[in-house]
Amino acid sequence: MFGFELTFWAGLLAVLSIAGTLAALGHLLLRHRDYRSAAFWTALVIFSPLIGPLLYLFLGINILRRRGRSYRRSVNEPWHDPVPEQPLPFMGNSCAAQEHQQLARTLDRISRFCFTNGNEVAMLRNGDEAMPRMLEAVRGARRSVSLASYIFEATGIGGDFVTELSNAVKRGVEVRVMVDDAGTRYSWPSVIKALEKAGVTARRFMPGRLFLRLITMNLRNHRKIMVVDGATAFTGGMNIREGNMISRNPGHPVHDLHFEVTGPVVAQIQRVFAEDWAFCTRETLEGPAWFPELPATGQASSIGIVDGPDEDMEVMPAAFFAALNAAREEVRIVTPYFLPNPVLKAALRLCAIRGVKVTILTPSVNNIPLVAWAAQTLYPDLLAAGCRIYESPPPFDHSKIFLIDGVWSFLGSTNWDPRSLRLNFEFNLACHDAGLGRRLGEEMDAKLAASREITRELLEATPLPQRLRNGFARLFIPVL
Repeated sequence: MFGFELTFWAGLLAVLSIAGTLAALGHLLLRHRDYRSAAFWTALVIFSPLIGPLLYLFLGINILRRRGRSYRRSVNEPWHDPVPEQPLPFMGNSCAAQEHQQLARTLDRISRFCFTNGNEVAMLRNGDEAMPRMLEAVRGARRSVSLASYIFEATGIGGDFVTELSNAVKRGVEVRVMVDDAGTRYSWPSVIKALEKAGVTARRFMPGRLFLRLITMNLRNHRKIMVVDGATAFTGGMNIREGNMISRNPGHPVHDLHFEVTGPVVAQIQRVFAEDWAFCTRETLEGPAWFPELPATGQASSIGIVDGPDEDMEVMPAAFFAALNAAREEVRIVTPYFLPNPVLKAALRLCAIRGVKVTILTPSVNNIPLVAWAAQTLYPDLLAAGCRIYESPPPFDHSKIFLIDGVWSFLGSTNWDPRSLRLNFEFNLACHDAGLGRRLGEEMDAKLAASREITRELLEATPLPQRLRNGFARLFIPVL
């Protein structure tokens, strides 16, 4: 009897293994877009016919793309603006202007939004400038507040947000708050519980239900968005945490940049939040409380670029590549995590080879040491092509700046690493505004003045143990 049961279970396991292998191979051949990744998964599935299909189910299949498609069809994609047929009005007739016009057209086709004119974008340094402005905006809210953050601490400056959001609810303001589930685990107590206790409607993005979380544990909503009364938005790379309040001398200080935005493009920022909110709750945010008429407030021409592991997959890398290809004079990058994919790395090298001045600034001491070690293995090829690379001293700088020819700027939540460029839900604004470009350039100049330039001689002098360490870290780049 025991032998029969053993044979039965062994046979069942073999049948399941074969079925799982065939199903995984079918999905890989028909659905998987990245041929290098597909080759890896195919080998794993064939040579590990039981474990391989299970790992592919949990880590290799994107279940969100179909769900995103279904959601947008259900609401008729109201934000999918048509591509304008006429030249964009901020352009002239010079050669440089024609290059800018072409980049604008490219971004307009890459993004599911279109360019808006008449926006104002103000740069805010660290939490000392950004957080008081955001709290002031919440205190002045009359109709609605929407807020999304990757990390939102419940204490310190985060506690001030909880209080002001609660006060807004008591005034009759519609408030919606969304925090990524993984981001809530960076601090204790949970801000979601604190918000709910204070009467604020708050949700986790993709909460940790066991089976679903196993499949989606690498997919995180990294967007930082706050919109007040549908008219004033804040976006960038800054989380709501005490470490950003540099003037308070926090235990783990973090430098960062955030931006206050007004003008027609705010509707695009609100749309991104509304989509994520509906994904989490099935509640649709519509009407003038969330989407009022928005007059022109400034000179910036801006477009929202949405990226994520759903229907917007790899939109941001395409936008970055288009911007690098359009550069004619200068490319300037500040990023906390510099691990560009092979295509973007090649584009940076080609920029330098074409004579474009390429300057990259990244922290010397990273909050994720493995990232800094792996990044150093990418330096030699870039330096050989003529790029200039700098490392900023502590404290850790989480700022994100991407400038093209002094007039194009990309600002938002996206880092130059595989997680941001492929796995995370991200949001950036692409802006054509010489004044904004000048201010960001001056900010980068100040950072460069305090930084150390990395040279080929400096890399060659790196001790062997460190080079071995860096080479080992490089193996993990696809998941960093």
